[in-house]
Amino acid sequence: MVVGFEPSTVPGHLGRLLLAARRGNELVYVGGCGTGWSHELSRELRNLLESIGTKEPAVSLRRKNAIFVEPALVAEVEYRTWTDDGKLRHASFKGIRERADDATVREPVV
Repeated sequence: MVVGFEPSTVPGHLGRLLLAARRGNELVYVGGCGTGWSHELSRELRNLLESIGTKEPAVSLRRKNAIFVEPALVAEVEYRTWTDDGKLRHASFKGIRERADDATVREPVV
């Protein structure tokens, strides 16, 4: 699930998605994804995410330039594996869908 993003150094664009997954009944931060979109899609995603921004993060996370969003969207990502501390390794963005379709959101492996 998308819980925030970091802006790109290119004004108006997306630098990195901040992602979470369910562990039991709560969301936990599972890392970020900073690749897999075009220049145009980067701008579209940034605009979409800014429209659902929130002051309160959905997960326990402190990042200097993070902009937090309501966890309303599910990012489809391809990744190599889970790290020992439950983070995605080498995540690449494949698409986005509504949270109503979150049946396949994975629990992080720890």
